[in-house]
Amino acid sequence: MATLFQRIMETVGLGDLMRLGFRRVLYQILCLVMVVSTALMIWKSLIVITCTESPIVVVLSGSMEPAFYRGDLLMLNNYQEEPIRVGEIVVFKIRGREIPIVHRVLRIHEDKNGTIKFLTKGDNNSVDDRGLYADGQFWLERKDVIGRARGFLPYVGMVTIAMNDYPKLKYFMLALLGFFVLENREN
Repeated sequence: MATLFQRIMETVGLGDLMRLGFRRVLYQILCLVMVVSTALMIWKSLIVITCTESPIVVVLSGSMEPAFYRGDLLMLNNYQEEPIRVGEIVVFKIRGREIPIVHRVLRIHEDKNGTIKFLTKGDNNSVDDRGLYADGQFWLERKDVIGRARGFLPYVGMVTIAMNDYPKLKYFMLALLGFFVLENREN
């Protein structure tokens, strides 16, 4: 059975990995698990610190040009005690849609019962976002907001866009990263 496994590993091109020995391979796998778990802990910590489910988002369209361009990486927070103001850039989700939208607050409206609602618009769009909202929805509420833009890194998100546009690239990059972690040898 061991020889069949060794032949398969040789065929796949992982013969060098088998020569490292069981403990060394286990060590490399544990290192990979630690890197992944550390990344997840950092992500979860950012979620707690920023009070938002998504502390980092990528701008996917040109609707906010010239403020933000496609591929810009936005850092968000969503502190509830801060009121939303006209001119502020918010990231929101619309019921029935999975991808969040990054647009500027155009107008604020207060209902008779004191509920604050607001209207958004992309800087590069000619009309407001009412056409994007869910059927029968004319204003956004605080519960629709994922976060507010607090900073950005230009074009850093282009890697994410490329991986989403070309799924094979994403799998290739993940396989390459995994291969390098497993093949990494200390002298």
